[in-house]
Amino acid sequence: MSQNFVRPLLITLTLSAATSLITGCNHAVAQSQPPPPPAVTVAAVQQKEIVEWSEFTGRTEPIESVEIRPRVSGYIQEVRFKSGQLVNKGDVLFVIDPRWNQATYDQRLAVFEQARSENDRTESLLKNNAISKEEAGARQARYLAAKADLDSAKLDLEYTEVRAPISGRVSRALLTEGNYVSGIAGASSLLTTLVSVNPVYVYATIDEDAYLKYNNLVHAQKLDADSDGHVPVELQLADEAEFSHQGYIESFDNRLDPNTGSILVRAVFTNENDRLVPGLFAHIRIPLSERHAALLVDERAIGTDQAQKFVLTVTPTNTVAYRQVQLGPLNDGKRIVRSGLAAGERIVVNGLQRVRPGMPVTPEPEAVAKSPSPKLAQR
Repeated sequence: MSQNFVRPLLITLTLSAATSLITGCNHAVAQSQPPPPPAVTVAAVQQKEIVEWSEFTGRTEPIESVEIRPRVSGYIQEVRFKSGQLVNKGDVLFVIDPRWNQATYDQRLAVFEQARSENDRTESLLKNNAISKEEAGARQARYLAAKADLDSAKLDLEYTEVRAPISGRVSRALLTEGNYVSGIAGASSLLTTLVSVNPVYVYATIDEDAYLKYNNLVHAQKLDADSDGHVPVELQLADEAEFSHQGYIESFDNRLDPNTGSILVRAVFTNENDRLVPGLFAHIRIPLSERHAALLVDERAIGTDQAQKFVLTVTPTNTVAYRQVQLGPLNDGKRIVRSGLAAGERIVVNGLQRVRPGMPVTPEPEAVAKSPSPKLAQR
């Protein structure tokens, strides 16, 4: 092999070996550098003036509920409402064939007119000794009896029009035109039902501890009240995310149930938008504390260590610290912290699984972490 060929080959091999050595050193240096601290979402502990509430389950009920029954017997001639219609007090709902009652009224009216005519002439006839005192008394008695019979017939004639005794929403007609209905007391036919719609009652049961706490706060006048002295409560229906209905506690039952350790409470709610239909399942929220300053944290920030609750705080040097906390109830979606934190401290609300106490982290404020990308904002 010639020297002209060997010399370039040696130079090429030398350069390749040097390049491999340099690449290996750079790779070793890269492997020796630690990864960057994990990013976590943080939020400040919030301090706010609040009232603590407790939630209970209940049912909506109408303030007034009436079974519509006839007071006279006969055949239904007309139904003057549609199912589910709102009616006013005094509106005619059913008409019972009035002809029989009209004939009875006309007959008794004639008898009454005769008796009244005789009674009007009684005094002059008695003065002229044309009739005896006994006859005068009998005439007056016949007049009073005829008047009572006429009044009764008039009532029966008026009762052929079955009217709404209250304003509210009427159900369907259980008996329709052509059906015979009974107006006999104790055996009268059910025609329909009628319930009031605004306001409504909500009945709920609360436990003994909550009842005692509420009573103590009321007697100490530590609960917020409206101008009428009513303690406000809030209501949430099954399909609602917020407690958007406002009302007040109207009364408690007169005794505690010893079997369940609970007592029935009745609250009143306005129903302007007609959402509170009687019989609905509902959550009712009752205030059980005076207004005070409280610390609030996001529920996502709370972890469980056996039987203890904890949060992870981020120190000024951006390291994670373990903090045991005592918790209270939820308030507007945030958890009340009784002890273990101070207002303004930063806590980890997203990324608890990636970090441990003592680890360095890269904190990202919650507002930045939650800001949607343009693509998400368009959805």
